[in-house]
Amino acid sequence: MTTVEITRFRAARGEELLAARPAMLGDFQSDRAGFLGARLVRLPGDEWLDIVVWRAPEDFAESRRRGADRPGIQAFFALIDELVSSEEGTTDEAVA
Repeated sequence: MTTVEITRFRAARGEELLAARPAMLGDFQSDRAGFLGARLVRLPGDEWLDIVVWRAPEDFAESRRRGADRPGIQAFFALIDELVSSEEGTTDEAVA
């Protein structure tokens, strides 16, 4: 079973957000234990859904505690205008 982080946010600078995404993912892959993958979904009205999969809830909790402590993560988070919601769940499905 894996932990899934689901975050909905608003970001008006979509192209900049997409350009910042690879560096953020690189920081997660190199510096976040238990990071398994992520999907970013563009929704209507400058809203986005970020779906991040973690090996265990402890890995997600540690990443959340650390926040934007790496340059790529910080640059991506800086482009978020408003947090709409954030949830945590579990899945038995394999990461795609």
